[in-house]
Order: sequence, then C-alpha cells, then structure tokens
Amino acid sequence: MGYLSVPCSNSVKPGSGSLFSLLSLTVNLLAIVILSRRKCGLSTCTTHYLVAMAMADLLFIITEVILYRIIYYYFPGSFLHITPVCSVIVILCRAATDCSVWFTITFSFDRFVAICCQKLKTKYCTEKTATVVLTTTCILFCSRNVPMYFISEPRSIINNLPWGCYIKPSYFTEPRWVGYDWFDKVLTPLSPFVLILLLNALTVRHILVASRVRKRLRGQRKGENHSDPEMESRRKSLILVFTISGSFIFLWLVNVLEFLYYNIAGRDPRYYNNSEYIFHQVGIMLLNLSCCTNTFIYGATQSKFREQVKSAVKYPVTSITQLINKLKN
Repeated sequence: MGYLSVPCSNSVKPGSGSLFSLLSLTVNLLAIVILSRRKCGLSTCTTHYLVAMAMADLLFIITEVILYRIIYYYFPGSFLHITPVCSVIVILCRAATDCSVWFTITFSFDRFVAICCQKLKTKYCTEKTATVVLTTTCILFCSRNVPMYFISEPRSIINNLPWGCYIKPSYFTEPRWVGYDWFDKVLTPLSPFVLILLLNALTVRHILVASRVRKRLRGQRKGENHSDPEMESRRKSLILVFTISGSFIFLWLVNVLEFLYYNIAGRDPRYYNNSEYIFHQVGIMLLNLSCCTNTFIYGATQSKFREQVKSAVKYPVTSITQLINKLKN
C-alpha cells in the first residue's frame, strides 16, 4: 500500500493561509536579500547553501501555499483547476520540497567537511563546488518528480477540458506505484534523517576529540580561561548546523511516523478516522511551517544577521525621515 502526501489531495481548508503565506514570503525574501549581500560574516559557500535553501522554501510557499491552498480554494473554477495545470503544480511543489530537504543535507555535509576534513576542505568548501552541488541536486530532484504528473486523474470533463486533480485509485494498488511511493519516502525524508544524524554524530565526535587535543597543546588546565578563536568558530558553525538539522527532524517527524503507521498497520489513508486524519493534517501543517523556520534560525544564531535585519527594518524609516527633512529645507 502506498500513500501520497502532496498538494491537490483532500485536505483542510486553509483558514489563516493568507497570513501564513505573507509571513513566509516576507521572511524568506528578507533572508535572500540579506544573505546575498554577504555581510553576515559567513563564508561564500555557506552563503550559497543558505540562499539556495531560502529560495527552495520560497518556491514551496508559492506553489503549495499560494497557488494551491489559497487560490485553489478561494478561486474555484480558475485555470489552476485544469488537470494538467494542477499536475504541474504538484511536480513543482514536490521538487521544491525535495530541494529544500536535500539542500539542508548538502549544507550539513559541507559543514562536516569544513570541520572534520581539513585536507578536503580547501578543495570542496568553495563557491564553485557549492554551485555545482546545488545545481546538480536541483536538476536531479526536479527530474525524479516528473512521474508525479501521471498519478492524477480529472474529476470531470467539461467541454473536452479535464478539471480537477485527484489521485488515481491504482496508485494505491499497482506494484509500480507502490514501489515508487516507498522510493519517494525513503529518498525524502527517511534517508535525510539517517544522513543528518550520522553527519552530526561524526561532527560532534570530531570536535570533542579536537577540543581535548587543542587543550593539551595549549597547556590549559582546569580553572584557566584562554580564548580559542578556532574552537569558537567551530562552535558557532556547529550551532547553526545543529539548529537547522534539528528543526528539520522535528518538523518532518510526524510525517515519517504517519508513513510508517499506515504501512505497518495496513491502514488506508483514504479511510482514516478522525484521530488519524488530524494526525495526518498536523504532519502537513508542520511541513508547511518548515518553509519559514530557517530565517528565524539565522536570526537566533547569527548576531551579524540580526544586525542586518535591524538595518533593513530601519532603512525605510530613515529614508522617509531624510526625505521629509529635505522637503522642509
């Protein structure tokens, strides 16, 4: 049995979707602008990964939240209800989700190399490598979602035009689609779960060992408090990586548990009871929430990012004040 958690499925009507989409658009656009200016004290390759993650989240908001959950519900009969159009939206939404998840993985791996593999760091942690990795990841996951176009069927045919976008019943029974559904969930998010936990565990182990070695070399003893710029830099980098990866694990956990539940228990998601349906919707809500968390993480962990946000907020007020003063003079 397989189940598909994608847009154009039967889901609850978005009550505060407009406010959520506005907030998400604002914070992600703000993050893209601030990070692109490269004044946050981050390396070039790190900036590339963070900007790519914000752009993937932004695409997810546009496709899943705005095009589907707001316009699809509040503007019935629009061209978005035509079967081929909403099928394309499904592909874009799934591609944005995959890219957001796997950009997080590539970023975690980049930081793992930077911290734990000093010989490889000079070759791998570069702007060129980051561009190649992000571009390749984007192409691969956009391509792998193309089959999603063929899982939908129209609800009705009006004037020879197919309307509606519903999952074919055969998706839940045919071995090829069941296998594709397992492959889909293993690729996102089961594999990222394992990879993030593994990378974080190896990184922590390396830092603990390196910390003990550096303390011995620097002749530190208990009670002494010598600053170590190298370890401080690693600590800040580690906080950023752990916060982003921890947020990913928390926000995807319900979705993963539901996937395991309906496969192990043999439950058909189309016939969930109220409790199961609520659990499913909570998983969807948390996935949607994940598209705007990284910006808040940057603000919580990066002091220079907070400074840039304050400058961006103050800029319009300062500009208007200066304009008013010029007009008075």
